[in-house]
Amino acid sequence: MKPRLLKPRLTDGALHLVLAVWAVLVTLPLAWAVLSSLKTDAEIFASPWSLPASPQWDNWARAWQEANIGKYLLNTLIVVGGALALVMLLGALTAYCLARYDFPGNRLVYYLLVAGMLFPVFLALVPLFFVVDQLGLLGTYHGLILVYAAYALPFTVFFLHAFFRSLPAATAEAAFIDGCSHTGVFFRVMLPMARPGMVSVGIFNFLGLWNQYLLPLVLNPDPDRYVLAQGLAALAVSQGYRSDFSGLFAGLIIAILPVLLAYLLFQRQIRSGLTAGAVR
Repeated sequence: MKPRLLKPRLTDGALHLVLAVWAVLVTLPLAWAVLSSLKTDAEIFASPWSLPASPQWDNWARAWQEANIGKYLLNTLIVVGGALALVMLLGALTAYCLARYDFPGNRLVYYLLVAGMLFPVFLALVPLFFVVDQLGLLGTYHGLILVYAAYALPFTVFFLHAFFRSLPAATAEAAFIDGCSHTGVFFRVMLPMARPGMVSVGIFNFLGLWNQYLLPLVLNPDPDRYVLAQGLAALAVSQGYRSDFSGLFAGLIIAILPVLLAYLLFQRQIRSGLTAGAVR
């Protein structure tokens, strides 16, 4: 075999090996957690990697009911769903205006929003707590929704800005000639054309907001309105003292399933959106 052909094959083989090792490192903990959620506590400590003698589905039922995972899941769906709808609407509108309209301060507004991605959120926790408290939104759904939306807005604008700048101006001009308003052009012409970017950034925002722990820990002290991350932390403490590790693993898998399903359902859209953004 010629050296010129051998070198690319060796490089590809090394890359595939690294990816295979990474896949194993990611998959093994997940598989172990699934197995542990179907075992008794005695089986978890006696044989951590063996299959369960008899699947203990009551672990999942116990985690759902006694540990209030079902309530935490509902709270998370309300907060993340509301924040996602708000940030996608505001982010798309902001990115479209900054990308398609020239006005004084356009670049300043854009760079200020992008700079928000670099600001560590924990530095804003204390003033954010007092602002939310003075507005009477502490420990409420709509308070968390607004904070989540503000947290995800800079990345959303940054991601969608490139998509709207790359869309053909002739299409918008043709819509204006046909009598379409600025609002109509955005919602009926430009937004559908930016669908790959909308889907991709929507999935990224969903994953980031679903796993958010620091913001609800500070701004959501009401146990009845705990989101899933808070609930899992409380479950880890309580189940650890009770030595109910099977219930803890079951709660962990229940929390992982929505994120895993979202990725499996939309993985093609994520890849196509990233590819489209890279090409543009």
